[in-house]
Amino acid sequence: MSGYEFDFFISYARRGTVQQWLMNHFLRKLKDCLADQFAPTPRIYVDKEMPRAVHWPSSLRHALKRSKIMIQLLNPQYFASPWCLAEWHNMLERERVLGLAGLDRPQGLIYPILYSDSDNFPPEGKHRGWVNFKEFAYPDPVYQQTSEFVRFHHAVNELAADLVALAQQVPPWQADWPDVDPPDPVLAPTPPLPRF
Repeated sequence: MSGYEFDFFISYARRGTVQQWLMNHFLRKLKDCLADQFAPTPRIYVDKEMPRAVHWPSSLRHALKRSKIMIQLLNPQYFASPWCLAEWHNMLERERVLGLAGLDRPQGLIYPILYSDSDNFPPEGKHRGWVNFKEFAYPDPVYQQTSEFVRFHHAVNELAADLVALAQQVPPWQADWPDVDPPDPVLAPTPPLPRF
């Protein structure tokens, strides 16, 4: 199969509360709001919905290569994760090849959402305008029962409209997109054998 398979690839760190926030609130709300903005509903790749028995490093690389835009969920752990950095550098390299996110064409293919902090980001993590979601960074399910969740919905709906507009401007897919080598998979240590 060739061409784009996903409109958006969500890149996030597994440490901290951002993963809980993504799965408890943001992903479902983003899917619903994207469906309200465009038909057919834009497709999102997130590794938590990966089919069973797939080789996950290959699945991630395949999905990123066939995604139009990468959504970064930024927290300090993002810049400490070798996998997040590999995903980020892949899209930076694609932008470089296409002449995007530069002086002549400042719009890029990386869409940062600030989840937490920003004071401790490396300098290169501060070079792009982000959407600030720090005020909505409540990972627990009870957040959905608060009046603040209405404001969260409006913020995600505005973000979805912006993403749909950007996705329609993405250059055509190319089979030779750059592919930065990812780090070695993190394997769980072998449990010790019981002693008798």
